[in-house]
Amino acid sequence: MALASHFDLGGPSRVYGDAVFALQFQRFGGPEVLQVGEAAEPHPGAGEIRVRVHAGGISPVDLGLRAGTTPMSRRLALPHIPGVDAAGVVDEVGPDVTGVAIGDEVFGIVNVARLGGAHAEFAVLQFWAPKPALMPWTEAGAAASSVETATRALDLLDLRDGMTIVIDGAAGGVGSVAVQLAAARGAHVIGTARAGNHEFVTGLGARPTTYGPGLGGRISGTKVDRALDVAGGGGLADLIDITGDPGHVVTLADFTAAQHGARITTGRLGGEPDGSHGLVVAADLFAEGRFRMPIEAVFPLADGAAAHAAAGQGSRQGKIVLAS
Repeated sequence: MALASHFDLGGPSRVYGDAVFALQFQRFGGPEVLQVGEAAEPHPGAGEIRVRVHAGGISPVDLGLRAGTTPMSRRLALPHIPGVDAAGVVDEVGPDVTGVAIGDEVFGIVNVARLGGAHAEFAVLQFWAPKPALMPWTEAGAAASSVETATRALDLLDLRDGMTIVIDGAAGGVGSVAVQLAAARGAHVIGTARAGNHEFVTGLGARPTTYGPGLGGRISGTKVDRALDVAGGGGLADLIDITGDPGHVVTLADFTAAQHGARITTGRLGGEPDGSHGLVVAADLFAEGRFRMPIEAVFPLADGAAAHAAAGQGSRQGKIVLAS
């Protein structure tokens, strides 16, 4: 099958037989290890679909896999294509898949351990949901892993209508999504962020407060039922003190959680049960005008190294995206 380049690579499209363009790395390291080149054309297996990619977000897990600093890195075959998130148009449907057809617009999560990631012309999705018609490709391409992660954490916390939750690290890619999904459940949300992000956090539906030590004093007088640590900045003890119960605290990034009696949940990268239910909820909320995926910046695939460098610079308002 002859496939033309779909991403903007800074030059004329080229066609290869069964090779496609992809951002990839052949060794672990900093953003400089990333290069655009030819890669084998992926195909879906049972329960999977393939999309022609329009956009894909850069998540913290992508940075860790590229740097070789996460246990998952040991399972990767090199060269490896990064990218957990993708949005695109379905062009192949694997066995045992129902409810989706060639030509559908979807967003979802790849199984990076099996076939590589989404920063390429084509990506194979393990979990997906229909893309709302009015959702920009950049937002759809960045949303899936943040939505799935936030949904998984809020489910673990059993967050319900009328509860109050503190989201520690509310301005980034996952935190900004968690604020909106928590508010959609009817929760009252307090979001921590640096002072420059307070207006942004307010716009997401949270009451902002300053990030860092002494959080309990800044929200004294407020009964807090649950807490979600997104940033992993060493605030677990404060969050446990605020909620009064380590069982009411979940972290996404602090691996000392067990020492405090709190729970940690890490990324869903393949092999786990279906993670698409949160994507469907977020899509419905977008259609109702109650959800958006904040985007910090958009880069073409050819500037993948610069995009990874930007994504690694710390506190942001939303996510970095690679798009066509």
